[in-house]
Amino acid sequence: MASIVHQCRLFFIALQFFTRVPIPGWVGFDPSWLHHASRYFPLVGVVVASVAAAVYAGAAALFPAPVAVILSTAAAIYLTGAFHEDGLADMCDGFGGGLSTERVLEIMKDSRIGTYGAVGMGLTVGLKCAALWSLPTPAVMVALFIAHPLSRLAAVSLIWEMDYARAEGKAKPMAQHMSHREFGIACACAGVPALALATAGMLPWLALLASVAGAALVACWLGAKCLRRIGGYTGDCLGAVQQVAEVVIYLALLAFFHRGAWP
Repeated sequence: MASIVHQCRLFFIALQFFTRVPIPGWVGFDPSWLHHASRYFPLVGVVVASVAAAVYAGAAALFPAPVAVILSTAAAIYLTGAFHEDGLADMCDGFGGGLSTERVLEIMKDSRIGTYGAVGMGLTVGLKCAALWSLPTPAVMVALFIAHPLSRLAAVSLIWEMDYARAEGKAKPMAQHMSHREFGIACACAGVPALALATAGMLPWLALLASVAGAALVACWLGAKCLRRIGGYTGDCLGAVQQVAEVVIYLALLAFFHRGAWP
């Protein structure tokens, strides 16, 4: 029983860290819990997907698809405090404008958004909306529950495999190496909803496989860039991986729909 309560605490700590959602007072706080809360990052994605899907379903009943998609995307961004979008913008600015490791880290720490960041964030949010808009309503709901948890698992894989690149930073409290068991829990949090949707026939197995492969490729590609440029990852890198992986998953699902492989 004590172990279950502790796992619930870790989930609520992750929810508080990655979203604006208030958590119950009984949860409490211990700095050491942050080291282990990242295992539930994909489960936080399930919560975000639930809110985004609920907003989309309600909006779609009243407005055309483009408006419903934008409202759903806005709800997800508000819920997370644009945490991941900000990370993507900072990484685009740092990697685009910095030549040395020190300069890259310095630019990424700057709260201002430059040209690279504005373009990167604008294109990413635009691609999200365009891809979701091109899917029918039932497929949008499925896509949200696939992309949000799975893209967060891609980000978590950097914590599992790599070192933190800064002495301090927003993600430093969560920057301890994950054990294989912790990463397994993260995989389960992303995998259970995806497998449930595929088993229920709401998603083709090949489309799910393509989504997993896309998220893995993003994690490997951006992870390699982070290692080469700054010797590890930062919180901004995690946000960038999450955002790019989310877009790639939507595009993979959209490709299957347009090929007629997903009725």
